[in-house]
Amino acid sequence: MSFDTLGLSADLLRAVGEQGYTDPTPIQSKSIPVVLEGRDVMASAQTGTGKTAAFTLPLLHKLAGEGTGKRVRALILVPTRELASQVQDNLDAYGRYVGLRSAVIFGGVNINPQITKLSRGVDILIATPGRLMDHMQRRTVDLSKLEVLILDEADRMLDMGFLPAIERIVKALPIARQTLLFSATFSQEITALAQRFLRDPVRVETAAPNSAVELIAQKAIQVDQAKKQKLLSWMIGNEDWKQVLVFTRTKHGANKLARQLEADGLTAAAIHGNKSQGARTKALNEFKSHKVRILVATDIAARGLDIDQLPHVVNFEIPNVAEDYIHRIGRTGRAGREGLAVSLVCGAEHGLFSDIRKLVKAPIPTEVIEGYEPTEPLSRTAGKMQARGGGVRQGGRSGGGQSQGRSSGGQGRSGQGSRQGGGRSDAPRSASSGRSGGSRSGGGSRSGNRSGDSSGNSYSSSNGNRSGNSNSNGNSNGNSNGNSNGNSRSNEGQRSSSSGSSRSFGRKVA
Repeated sequence: MSFDTLGLSADLLRAVGEQGYTDPTPIQSKSIPVVLEGRDVMASAQTGTGKTAAFTLPLLHKLAGEGTGKRVRALILVPTRELASQVQDNLDAYGRYVGLRSAVIFGGVNINPQITKLSRGVDILIATPGRLMDHMQRRTVDLSKLEVLILDEADRMLDMGFLPAIERIVKALPIARQTLLFSATFSQEITALAQRFLRDPVRVETAAPNSAVELIAQKAIQVDQAKKQKLLSWMIGNEDWKQVLVFTRTKHGANKLARQLEADGLTAAAIHGNKSQGARTKALNEFKSHKVRILVATDIAARGLDIDQLPHVVNFEIPNVAEDYIHRIGRTGRAGREGLAVSLVCGAEHGLFSDIRKLVKAPIPTEVIEGYEPTEPLSRTAGKMQARGGGVRQGGRSGGGQSQGRSSGGQGRSGQGSRQGGGRSDAPRSASSGRSGGSRSGGGSRSGNRSGDSSGNSYSSSNGNRSGNSNSNGNSNGNSNGNSNGNSRSNEGQRSSSSGSSRSFGRKVA
């Protein structure tokens, strides 16, 4: 099958040909005709299979020829800045002869240039939920005539706590519209979301749910946590790896690892939510151009990073949510090219990696490197990670947080207090993390549970060991109540992330 058979316009076929593509991938050949028919679509495809073109090409075809007005005609919601920029690049490449205007808006940058661009008229808007909410509240965007809504990487948006923001956005849209939902994985939450927002959708799948790309060679190396950095430096040097994407769990950990690799004589840069957009773009461009050999990233980079011919991905720390493993390794093995994914597994991460093995349903060989033999006991607890200080940090999907506003409950022996909190940001604290304080004392466990949406709303609660508890709402005027009858401190932390996968089909992918 060729693109000529899909019913796309001559202008689009010309642009596709100039990009060097002749044959559509399975997700494109299955999705494009259905979208052109006007049907709602619920589609799942592995990362790196041309999923973005599967909705941008029919979208450009449908909207072409009607000129640019002041109102947005199509909205593409994405979870991260990097993915927003990638979708914009895709639209620019394929829409060069169509005559439609598109714009991308996300947080972390000055909002005024975005307002100016929106005021001039935009046909297609790519947005992260948090920044879009900002524009909606300022009345600088008009969605009243929207024709098409696209939820891209929907599973990631749910994991990052965007559901409340998505609900508010969808409520403001016309009921008579076409809705497309694209997700790397299909979970119960995604199915429930589709039932709420889509009308009789056509379900499109090109691979088994939650499967990893066949062209990615996967292996695990057992090693103590304290030896991971030296092992990583040795592997990169000994194997002469020229380009390596390394994943850590935390922003601090990414910065620290990048500094350590630099100290070992390896060029490295870190990318995460606390970095400015300019710094993130600079680091990514230097990595793509091979000026930087190693890019150390948190899971914010697991979506939207499209790096041609990336050969190596390393899980320096195992993700708390198994599905994130698929998204991480999906950065390699793209567009028909082979890749290698290496996971460094310490004793405390044994249970987490067991969850990953069950999810991918594929053998992942494990080895030990001479000189780095592990001595730590293996944790058999699935889905849990031993945290610093002796507590247990639990993984799981429990809302995420695009909010970086911190909230903390009241402290004291028997007092109540309130505190303003909040903040609006499109960069997640992690996939979902936060701090909430309860009653204090000399010893005890830490625990915490936070969930927030992209518009800066965060909700946290913590229960003290004896009778302390706090609840905080960080929606610009959050409040907290802390009650305590004892000297204990307890925070129970949940973190959530997301996932994806990729597959190519032996041909160049649009």
